[in-house]
Amino acid sequence: MFFFLLNLALTDLGSICTTVPKAMHNSLWDTRTISYTGCATQAFFFLFFISAEYFILTIMCYDRFVSICKPLHYRTLLGSRACAHMTAAAWASAFLTALLFTANAFSLPLCHGNALGQFFCEIPPVLKLSCSKSYFREVGVIVFSACFSFSCFVFIVFSYVQIFRAVLRIPSEQGRHKAFSTCFPHLAVLSLFLSTGMFAYLKPPSISSPSLDLSLSALYSVVPPALNPLIYSLRNQELKAAAWRLMTGWFWKH
Repeated sequence: MFFFLLNLALTDLGSICTTVPKAMHNSLWDTRTISYTGCATQAFFFLFFISAEYFILTIMCYDRFVSICKPLHYRTLLGSRACAHMTAAAWASAFLTALLFTANAFSLPLCHGNALGQFFCEIPPVLKLSCSKSYFREVGVIVFSACFSFSCFVFIVFSYVQIFRAVLRIPSEQGRHKAFSTCFPHLAVLSLFLSTGMFAYLKPPSISSPSLDLSLSALYSVVPPALNPLIYSLRNQELKAAAWRLMTGWFWKH
């Protein structure tokens, strides 16, 4: 689990470093420009780290499934070599996904201006600027990615159904609480990641507006990576005690 958490932290750090420094630079210097190459690079790395986070969260779901449903086979199914292979596959899949989307988007001719309406470069706003007729290539990339993402989502749902069934069969309440507590951080991080991303990309066109799109892009690109370390740290008793002292001290002052 700590090995997977290290990789999850790297994806969070990478996605934050891809978007926030350039946005802060533009805000401090009162500019909104970025070069074409810089935009393509930023879009690639952001998609790379976001995809890697999704794949690693899927692997962490499998880790929870094995630890709760097949505890006697844990070291056999999730040895150090298996963990390394799965993590390498996640990073490689994320790299190929980001390369495929970025190469497809930035190879299209752009004829609808050069204003993205976002605080960082990502693929959907770039595609809106395209006037290309190569719809089959765009649809093919989207369908491939959707099938891959949906397969991971189905695996996550199936795994948690099996996990909840196994936990509810535990006779002691203390055992059920301990099992649920090991799943809660991962489930909270996964829910935050999927809910913000799905709402940003799958919202109805009728409620779309430039200001809302900008707010949602900030929500799903900054908030989950910033909150993930806090969510996983809440299992640390010393951190929870310090947070409680801070909250109670603020309450009594006011």
